Amino acid sequence: MIDKGKIVFVGPMGAGKTTIGRQVAANLNWEFYDSDRLVEERTGVSIPIIFELEGEDGFRWRETEVIKEISAVPNIVLATGGGAILREENREILKKNSLVIFLHASIDQLFERTAKDKNRPLLQDKNPKQKLKSILDQRLHLYESMADIVVKTDNQSVNYTVKKIIELIKNY
Repeated sequence: MIDKGKIVFVGPMGAGKTTIGRQVAANLNWEFYDSDRLVEERTGVSIPIIFELEGEDGFRWRETEVIKEISAVPNIVLATGGGAILREENREILKKNSLVIFLHASIDQLFERTAKDKNRPLLQDKNPKQKLKSILDQRLHLYESMADIVVKTDNQSVNYTVKKIIELIKNY
């Protein structure tokens, strides 16, 4: 089915990487990891605090260390943070070792899904919807260049999306 032994979800915050990734992993009977949660577990603090103390660069360095480590584990599903693809090193590691699935959603859907989440430091802005658009404009070409499979998550149930992804993986 998957010769690389790993599935990685990339995409902007709010696209569904963690929710969908967890269910895909369960369906495959593989372990699920979320790179943001791993960073938080290792530091003992939340991502907003890491951003506050170390800035985005400090967080990205920690994220890369987690990605390097987890990329050595076989038969896993990994949900990356939305900005993990910003570092070339991460893109190379993930592309080399994984089947990469880009979860794509509209700005309206992303905003709706993230509007009340205070755990997203990049969205603590006067105009979070515009900030989301700016982030997506900056990253879209990277998500697309990484992707082996692209799945739109707009107005789709999680169950429908997971079934669709499992079918796409089987036919990949």
